Amino acid sequence: MMQLYWSPRSRSFTALWLMEETGKPYERVLTDISTGAQKRPEYLAINPMGKVPALRHGKTVVTEWAGICLYLADAFPEAQLAPPVGDPLRGPYYRWILFAAGPVEAAVSDKMLGVVVPPEQQPAIGYGNFDRTMSVLERAVGDREYLVGDRFTTADVVVGSHIGFGLQFGHIDKRPAFERYWQCLAARPAAKRAREIDDGLIAQAQAAE
Repeated sequence: MMQLYWSPRSRSFTALWLMEETGKPYERVLTDISTGAQKRPEYLAINPMGKVPALRHGKTVVTEWAGICLYLADAFPEAQLAPPVGDPLRGPYYRWILFAAGPVEAAVSDKMLGVVVPPEQQPAIGYGNFDRTMSVLERAVGDREYLVGDRFTTADVVVGSHIGFGLQFGHIDKRPAFERYWQCLAARPAAKRAREIDDGLIAQAQAAE
């Protein structure tokens, strides 16, 4: 059985959501970053970076949330979470997943830290500047239901979870296109189950305090 090393309200949510979308059995292994569990030797043996999530599937270990999502989508093609290899839609599929994992992740992280890249240094920065990144993201989701073709894919999980957390914590502007796109995705049964798992553990921890 697959094991997902996970902690609530973290990047783990993206992998947790996709895991639920596959419909495959898996074990959630709580690695609570609030207690420093991700820095313990037994976990560092799985991910030396000391970050969550991580996935163990047989003898295969995958780290990095976008990498886990790409792996799961290809490991279980019957779940139809990715365009088939050779399909032209594979191009935009990779594009938007890696855009979220690269420019969006970096731009939002810098905003959280109050980092403003001077104009003269922006050409050397992977995302250029925050406003440009958000504008590209806004155009990508536009008035469409899904990012790639006319059906739901892993790209929607990756980009959607970024937008959802950004809206929740104020790191992404509440633009109509973002809110509409996220509301559509958040209504999916797998997304609801993932939030219930996350919120349930948080509620348990708060009740124990």
